[in-house]
Amino acid sequence: MESQVERAWFDDVMVPCYAPMQTVPVKGEGARVWDQNGKEFIDFAGGIAVSCLGHCHPVMVNALTEQAQKLWHVSNVMTNEPALQLARKLVSLCFADKVFFANSGAEANEAALKLARRVAFENYGEHKSEIIAFHQGFHGRTFFTVTVGGQASYSDGFGPKPQDVTHLPYNDLSALEAQISDNTCAVMMEPLQGEGGVVPPDAAFVEGVRALCDKYNAVLIFDEVQTGNGRTGDFYAYQGLGVTPDILTTAKSLGGGFPIGAMLTTDAIAAHMKVGTHGSTYGGNPLASAVALAVVETISSPQVLQGVREREQWFRDGFSALQQEFGLFSEVRGKGLLLGAALNEEWQGRAKDILTAAGEQGLLLLVAGANVVRMTPSLVISKEEVDEGFARLKRALASLTKA
Repeated sequence: MESQVERAWFDDVMVPCYAPMQTVPVKGEGARVWDQNGKEFIDFAGGIAVSCLGHCHPVMVNALTEQAQKLWHVSNVMTNEPALQLARKLVSLCFADKVFFANSGAEANEAALKLARRVAFENYGEHKSEIIAFHQGFHGRTFFTVTVGGQASYSDGFGPKPQDVTHLPYNDLSALEAQISDNTCAVMMEPLQGEGGVVPPDAAFVEGVRALCDKYNAVLIFDEVQTGNGRTGDFYAYQGLGVTPDILTTAKSLGGGFPIGAMLTTDAIAAHMKVGTHGSTYGGNPLASAVALAVVETISSPQVLQGVREREQWFRDGFSALQQEFGLFSEVRGKGLLLGAALNEEWQGRAKDILTAAGEQGLLLLVAGANVVRMTPSLVISKEEVDEGFARLKRALASLTKA
């Protein structure tokens, strides 16, 4: 019998594009995770906004188990019942008429960008190809999406990049007004920047983006990979902003931990993706679709969405108490359960230190850059788990301030 898996194996056999913690989780339940040694962690990270119902929620386990005994894969030469049920459910919850399924947020964004270029080419000609996105945005790791994402460090060093992509400051409407033109085919944005520091959009900025896209016949793409599926307290973040995109992408918590992504759009725009223009081997896989349907039916309920807003206040209250004691933070920003605690000037660059110290105390956190501690926990995390998590964070901060 093979010996217990060791963290050192990662360094031996895995491509070194990650630097995982030394602990290896083996079990999860709700908002708690246990490692190989039985150490318990409270999970405020949620697998980076993926584990929307926590770990091993019964509705997901049941959906996966039932579907696993029926049908796993048929490819897109045929359709399947779970994919059709999920698509109908998603369009019932938003502006969209049509759905394209993929395996991840990056693939959903790739499809959205290709579709935007296709719409512009067929309606206006090849000159209309510019894609405008925003600094510190993040849209995935394919070469196209990482180029559109506004962080050059992720796209540099791989040779010539996809062309005609322009980056502008987020929340700067005047910069967009100066740049957008009849050559612009799409504007892509997060309706709440996640990786870029949990930065919310100004209402006037979002409304102005929509108006400029209309003026110049550009497609507005909302990347809701991180903000969608109840994360902000609305099923999609755009619904709390009063601005509707033309294309929306979703993934992460869509499957609650089972990989799936989707691009949603209108009939008129979808019509430009004719047979053979795009595809995905596993997109709309019956297993993934069955789990995602169970997740969506659960988190789209008024009780869960209202619960997200209630839990946001629990987290804000927790940080308020920590701020009174330690004075480390300048503000807590974000919405729902996508929150970022920005560090003050004295603590600049130390978000990773807080993450590490929290891990030692049995709390899983995230960062959003060097100066923001990010939290994307389960949407149904209990008050007891939140309180215990903040107790552990308090001990972590005490250890850092002493040092």
